[in-house]
Amino acid sequence: MDKKYLRLLAEKYPSIESAASEIINLSAIRSLPKSTEFFFSDLHGEYEAFLHMIKSASGIIRNKIDKVFGKTVSAAKRETLANLIYYPEREIKKLSSSSDDDEWARLTIYRLILVCEAISAKYTRSRVRKRIPEKMRYIVDELLNVTDDVNKEFYYDRIISSIIETDIAESFIISLCKLIQSLAVDKLHIIGDIFDRGPRPDIILDELINMHDVDVQWGNHDISWIGAASGNTALIANVLRVSIKYNNFDVLEDGYGLNLRALAVFANEIYGGSDCKRYYPTTYDPNIYDPIDGDLAAQMHKAITVIQLKLEAQLIAAHPEWGMDSRFTRVDFANGTVEIDGQSYELKDKFFPTVDPTDPSRLTDKEAELMAILQTSFGHSEKLIRHVRFLLQRGSMYNVCNGNLMFHGCIPMDEDGKRLTVCINGRDYGGKALFNEINELVNRAFYAHEKYAVDFMMYLWCGAKSPLFGKDRMTFFERYFIGELSGSKGICHEKFNSYYAFSENEDVCRDILREFSIDENTGHIINGHVPVKLKEGERPVRANGKLYVIDGGISKAYQLTTGIAGYTLIYDSHSLSLAEHKPFDPKTGGETPEIHVVEKLPERANISDTDTGRELLDQINDLKELLAAYQSGEIKEMA
Repeated sequence: MDKKYLRLLAEKYPSIESAASEIINLSAIRSLPKSTEFFFSDLHGEYEAFLHMIKSASGIIRNKIDKVFGKTVSAAKRETLANLIYYPEREIKKLSSSSDDDEWARLTIYRLILVCEAISAKYTRSRVRKRIPEKMRYIVDELLNVTDDVNKEFYYDRIISSIIETDIAESFIISLCKLIQSLAVDKLHIIGDIFDRGPRPDIILDELINMHDVDVQWGNHDISWIGAASGNTALIANVLRVSIKYNNFDVLEDGYGLNLRALAVFANEIYGGSDCKRYYPTTYDPNIYDPIDGDLAAQMHKAITVIQLKLEAQLIAAHPEWGMDSRFTRVDFANGTVEIDGQSYELKDKFFPTVDPTDPSRLTDKEAELMAILQTSFGHSEKLIRHVRFLLQRGSMYNVCNGNLMFHGCIPMDEDGKRLTVCINGRDYGGKALFNEINELVNRAFYAHEKYAVDFMMYLWCGAKSPLFGKDRMTFFERYFIGELSGSKGICHEKFNSYYAFSENEDVCRDILREFSIDENTGHIINGHVPVKLKEGERPVRANGKLYVIDGGISKAYQLTTGIAGYTLIYDSHSLSLAEHKPFDPKTGGETPEIHVVEKLPERANISDTDTGRELLDQINDLKELLAAYQSGEIKEMA
């Protein structure tokens, strides 16, 4: 090994004893069971349901409670204990006041310690200690690590009595509950689409930023927001249109502090006296902080829709290499019709006072002024910029972790199953190379504001060969102005990329795994993006177990289609399991999901079997070389 590197390593481990001690420590860690990984997809702003999944570890905490107390505590009391762990501040007020406070606190602390022991059994003592709130660290550490030669129940009783006597029982219980939550979810993977449809994606991102180990694979809706924050005006319009469509004013104004007053004034001025009923928002969640009058919201919706169509047409014209088509520029505004695929359709809205029929994509002076204001507002949203930075620091097009390949959408394929290529800056990229190039392009768009990269963000949102979009075309114009939802042959139909058919084939999945240097016999592909219609017989496990599609419809907009409210894929030391969630009711709390083991590991996996274990082995080998250098006298001990 390079002697300079060994000298740098010696600064951290300055003696034979310190190097040997760390070798022993790392070897011990490698022998522990692997930690539990959780995979979520397509959260779509549903912050209440997502936070409940995190707090409950998608049912894993309830399972631990049942294992610890299944024979000694009733099901109703086990459910009460679970709810306390999920929502300690809320539940403690109800529970402590309904019985003798001291006796309730004594029993509750005892039971929480036993649950915490079960949850933390696979972690080192130092790792658990780091998760304990500092002010409670000594007490909790003592309770969790009672030696065999001590009367455990007597020891517990003495410490718990002291906690109650010193009047810190309530804060101690809250600390224990949050420690259990933290230990239950060790590693978190988000397979794309945090934004849009649901009310508060910003709250989800705040939670993710505070978690200890999380990564994100970008979805098409995430890319739309990243592109908007990078200055792409078409995507700014798109973000606003989708948010207004679902009546999500709270995330725009209260969440990100975006100033919509200029849009409201413009929309009312242009469309105030017209019929905008087609543009009334779909409301799944009422706005709490920024309720907007329905008529004004519809006017704003129409105004930003027309502007988006113009801005998209400008980008499409500027980039013929994208092979995209703007139906808006082919509208016959005099007759109120449009020709698509050789057939003429009558528009259901023919009122376009800001459109010049001779140059439909040109913004009026007032529209241009409005977009400049909105672009500045997006660029100056401190919280939005912070969230996008997080998505770039912790996110990417794909991730490989412990033999699993995660990406949101698809690897674009043609009808013969061959990789499609996308032209980027004059070069063609496909498969893994396309993903890698997009990773760089997205970063250049946000950090360097490179014009080509900023423009390309729109193609990633809705381009036919975009691995994030995965369909032959975006038919938002057709849905708004023609509205023929006549099944698979309707004008609004969007055909999925051939990947979605070919990836049902085990051999195709094995080929993709090899491309990403993953063991095809043990690896899996994990996707989101396409809701699994469970009630129609679709299943999330495909290609003989090589592919998992885990978009189960956490978004309320999809639950009538899927029949459930989302999936969590759980990978622990014993198995891969799927938690099947029921719709979340914030008033009563969510039902415990059904958890199904879908793949049993041949033997229990240890940390040595994981990517982390292999990194630790590299560190051990480096330390062994340092140890040898000390012993040979090649490097002198520093202490």
